[in-house]
Amino acid sequence: MIDITHKVNTLREATALAIVKASSPDTINRIKENTVPKGNVFEMSKAAGLLGIKKTPDLLPDCHPLPIEYTGIEYQIQGLEIHISVTIKTIYKTGVEVEAMHGASIVALNMYDMLKPIDKNIEIGTIRLEKKKGGKSSFRLDSEGLTAQIVVCSDTISKGEGEDKAGKIISSKLSDLGIDCDITIIPDDKEKIKAILSKNSHDMIIYTGGTGVGPRDVTPDVIEPLLDIRLKGVEEQMRNYGQQRMPYAMLSRSVAGIKDGRLVLILPGSTKGAAECIDSIFPHVLHVYKVIEGSRHD
Repeated sequence: MIDITHKVNTLREATALAIVKASSPDTINRIKENTVPKGNVFEMSKAAGLLGIKKTPDLLPDCHPLPIEYTGIEYQIQGLEIHISVTIKTIYKTGVEVEAMHGASIVALNMYDMLKPIDKNIEIGTIRLEKKKGGKSSFRLDSEGLTAQIVVCSDTISKGEGEDKAGKIISSKLSDLGIDCDITIIPDDKEKIKAILSKNSHDMIIYTGGTGVGPRDVTPDVIEPLLDIRLKGVEEQMRNYGQQRMPYAMLSRSVAGIKDGRLVLILPGSTKGAAECIDSIFPHVLHVYKVIEGSRHD
C-alpha cells in the first residue's frame, strides 16, 4: 500500500453506479411484486452490498482499511434496467471511490444471482464512478503567480558550518504547488529577522528555525507583535499534525498570521518538522488569499 501518513483527514465522498439489465418486463414486475423465489431482491442485494463494502480492503491488496461512516444504496428502474447507486462517506486520509464501485458491483452481482433462475438472459452492464470529492483535489486552489521567500534562521548555517535542509524541502514542496521560492539564510538575530518582514515584496514569507525554547530561539518573539492578524487555527493544525507523529512537537512555537496582506509562517528548523508543517496546511491555507481579496472588495 502507498504511504498516506503525510495526508490529513478530510470528508471524502464517492458515488458509483452499476446497471443490471433484465431481458423481459416480467422480471421487473416480479421484482416490484416481491415474487422472486430467492426473496426480496432489493433488500437482500443491499445487505450484500454493505457486506462487500466492508470487505473491500480484504480483497483488493492496495486498498487501505478505513472507517466507513455512511453508506447509501438506492435503486431506480428505467425500463428493463435497474440502476444501482452507491454513495459512501468517510472522514479519513484517502478516498472511498473503490469502496463505492466494489459495493455497486456486489449489489449487481447479488441481484444477478437472485434473478438468473427466472431470467436466463439477465446481465450486468455499466459499473462506473459517478462522482467523488474530498482531499487535496477538491480543495486545490490557484497558486499561479504566487511567490514565497523562505528565511532560514540559523547561526550555524549562516556561518557556513551547517547545511540548509529545511529551507530546501520547503522550497521543493511549494514548487510542486507552482509557487516560486527564494531562500535567504540569516543568523538568529532579532534585527535581521525583523528587517526581512518589513522589506519584502513576496506573497508569503516563511521563516524556518528559532521556534524552540533555547536562548537564541527568538523568531516567534520578534514576528508575533508585528503581525496584523494571527491565524491560530493554522497554528493549531500544524501542532496537532506534528504531535500525531512526534511527541516533541508540543514544544514547537510555530506561528501563522497576516502582515500587509501577506501570509507569514514561522516553522521549526528541523527538516522533518518543517516538512510536516507544510504538509499539514498546504494547499488549504492558500484560501487565505481569496479571503484577503474578498475583503478588499467589500
